[in-house]
Amino acid sequence: MNGKSIQIMAKIAAGLYLLITVLAIYTHFYVPGELIVAGDATLTATNIAANQGLFRGGIFSELIILLSEVILTLILYVIFKPVNRTLSLISAVSRLAMTTIHGFNVLNNIFVLVLLSGVGYLSVFDPDELNALVMFFLDGYTYGFGLGIVFLGLHAIVLGYLIYVSGYFPKVLGVLFGLAALGYFIDSFSLLLIPNYVPGQVFIAVPIALAEIAFPLWLLIKGVNLEHKD
Repeated sequence: MNGKSIQIMAKIAAGLYLLITVLAIYTHFYVPGELIVAGDATLTATNIAANQGLFRGGIFSELIILLSEVILTLILYVIFKPVNRTLSLISAVSRLAMTTIHGFNVLNNIFVLVLLSGVGYLSVFDPDELNALVMFFLDGYTYGFGLGIVFLGLHAIVLGYLIYVSGYFPKVLGVLFGLAALGYFIDSFSLLLIPNYVPGQVFIAVPIALAEIAFPLWLLIKGVNLEHKD
């Protein structure tokens, strides 16, 4: 693949990164913040039932994220394949594993919609039971998302190494991804293993945000330096 094609792919990757970031803020922060009330199944179910358009919008947004992830993963594999084919493959498979897990995880939110749909066979449950089931699947979504992030952590640490040794980009971007990977691992394993852990702590979110924003901006503005390798 020639240099011009690589630069075009780099711009596409940058656009996908930024699209994923914007949609993720909407899907994983704005929508839950508007609808989910921690510890209150009744109010949460009431909020979702009254704002199903917003909740469905979150599902649609996540599907766009997942489709974008597939394309982005393949582009990153192509860009870094000349650096180290095996590590680039590990990075790609790890991110695709995350995407697969998150894809299945969307079913938890779809189950919430089914529970609130009012279909006849749900009459065997009283309202409190339905509300509890809604919260159960929402909690399942949270844990499923954390499980997927474990694989994103593996992707990030390998990608960080590839960035660092490639000479295509400033080494500091590779270091940032290494820190982001540490944050992903801490956040996801803590969520899965520590009761009542609240993900997204500031000291974890900052390096992740820096890496996930600085890298696509570099791709967009500077592209890939194919002429110099440190």
